Amino acid sequence: MTKIPALQTLQLITLERQGLIQTTPFGTGKEAVLTTLERLAYLQIDTLSVIERAHHHTLWTRIPDFKTHYLDELVEERKIFEYWFHAASYLPIQDFRYALPQMLHVKQSDSHYYNADKKVMKYVIDTIRAEGPKMARDFESKKNKEGSWWNWKPAKLALERLFMQGDLMISGRSGMQKTYDLAERILPSSINTTPPTPLELAEYLVKTTLHAYGFTTLKQITHLRKGDTLKKNVNLVLQSLLEKGEIQKLSIEGLSSVFIQSDLLERSDNIAVSGIRLLSPFDNSIIHRDRVKQIFDFDFRLECYVPKEKRQYGYFCLPILFGNTFIGRVDCKAHRKDKKLELISLHIENTDLAPELWIPSFADAVKRFASFNGCESLQLTQVSPSGLRKVIHKALIN
Repeated sequence: MTKIPALQTLQLITLERQGLIQTTPFGTGKEAVLTTLERLAYLQIDTLSVIERAHHHTLWTRIPDFKTHYLDELVEERKIFEYWFHAASYLPIQDFRYALPQMLHVKQSDSHYYNADKKVMKYVIDTIRAEGPKMARDFESKKNKEGSWWNWKPAKLALERLFMQGDLMISGRSGMQKTYDLAERILPSSINTTPPTPLELAEYLVKTTLHAYGFTTLKQITHLRKGDTLKKNVNLVLQSLLEKGEIQKLSIEGLSSVFIQSDLLERSDNIAVSGIRLLSPFDNSIIHRDRVKQIFDFDFRLECYVPKEKRQYGYFCLPILFGNTFIGRVDCKAHRKDKKLELISLHIENTDLAPELWIPSFADAVKRFASFNGCESLQLTQVSPSGLRKVIHKALIN
């Protein structure tokens, strides 16, 4: 009979797999970026820039010497690529074939969102084929004549459609401005471009999720992916792994059935706990909100899309992880012109912890985060409970 692990054991297992226990879990430098991405399976790209963007933040959390240009270089080296996972993401180039079902779906559909004019699509792809990589702004009408069908907006939609259906790929970026080129000119010749069967796709999703998190549920594997066929195939893969003894199924009170890698149960007690981590709201470790609530008893929602008057914590709160416990969240803003990081509102929800246990680590994490954001000073605006403000402020200015 399988021994049911304590919830703390599951917490440690998944944090270790996610690279949130050790200081340099995946190494250092640019090579660590690729290693991290291969572990996490994807890295969500986000355009919000109230602080350093989410894809950079997620990597910095795991790679202390991370530089933002590493991602651009890995794209140029054709080791990673951009496409849609459950959102816009970076993925290892070795996983390209598993994006093909989505590409083919877009190509064969008349999706309203990607319903670009076919004449514009032909013009755009012919231009790129003849003249080389292009940005959306390269298609702006030089004469600004009203009604020019090749002007920016329809061309941008055509670029997005051609990208989503796999004819174009992103060859690089200038900030958030994407450069597109023909897929055939970007993909290395060694990459497998055979579309996976439905069962192969299910196996990929199961194994990458287990590899990234250590354990999973059916709901997490099929997150934002529709269709009974996929669920059926995922269940077939899980059953096969169970029969081989590679995973075990756990029934834990209050949780959905959990599938866990068998070898992780044997070494979970030896995982050491580290200090404070300030996580991006789009960090892979917390992107599945129900899972975080069940495993860590932390109810996290990003409130930037919520009307201001209805926000409970703030516009862009970062979860605060201390060891294997989420102790609160902090709403931050980088005032880049003034080189100042403002902690607009800090909410400490785990008040049972003695302040001396976590405040020194928190202050150190905030200072490093400020430096990562190009800031040289700190401003602490609001703290809850208010009684902690004085001691936290003192730690931050020392």
